[in-house]
Amino acid sequence: MLLDGRNAVIYGGGGAIGGAVARAFAREGATVHLAGRTRATLEAVARDIRAGGGKAETAEVDALDGTAVDEHADAVVAGAGSLDISFNLISMRDVQGTPLVEMTLADFEQPVVTAVRTMFLTARAAARHMIRQGSGVILTFGGYGDPVPGVGGLQVAFGGVEALRRALARELGPHGIRVLTIQTGGIVEVMPEDFEGRDAIVAAIEGKTMLGRAATLDDVGNVAAFAASDLARAMTATSLNITCGSEVN
Repeated sequence: MLLDGRNAVIYGGGGAIGGAVARAFAREGATVHLAGRTRATLEAVARDIRAGGGKAETAEVDALDGTAVDEHADAVVAGAGSLDISFNLISMRDVQGTPLVEMTLADFEQPVVTAVRTMFLTARAAARHMIRQGSGVILTFGGYGDPVPGVGGLQVAFGGVEALRRALARELGPHGIRVLTIQTGGIVEVMPEDFEGRDAIVAAIEGKTMLGRAATLDDVGNVAAFAASDLARAMTATSLNITCGSEVN
């Protein structure tokens, strides 16, 4: 198994993407520590993992609260012995559908502040332990690319996370810590079936790809498991492109 014996903290582990990553990590042997603000969704994912023979722990953690993030990371290491993988997948709380010139400052900056703040706090907490270990992997999730109208501050938020990822990779590399982005062009499975305009959005996402489809939740989990494993030990300071060809690197 790719991640046997590893301890992975997944912030937003009760969500669709966080849950998919957690299941993939657990399948590959990791103990997954699901962190989030809603106990019920975390426990649902944990039960699913345990039913399949995997190992999962849950904790209510607000990833925007630096003290809470630090205390949880400390508790994971105290109880499990290490913190090997950190992946922040919380919602960015973005507001979409409003032109930038008509958007309030609060709505515009909300995803930017959320994304950059929580990425900094979670990465900092993990890196402090990983430095002592001399190893670790910090993953980020991004949808950057050509500008898209009507998404408010979302792509600005992704850009901020990318800048932080590059800085972290530079500073943490000498300590044996890798920092990578899973780059997606959009995961259509996370959109509710009754979401207004869903069909048009799906068609737009899939129409830009070379493969004629968008990446799935399983794709995200599988690539994340690879990125966190020793098979990718030579990779840092870069992204893993799972846009199905909508973005060309």
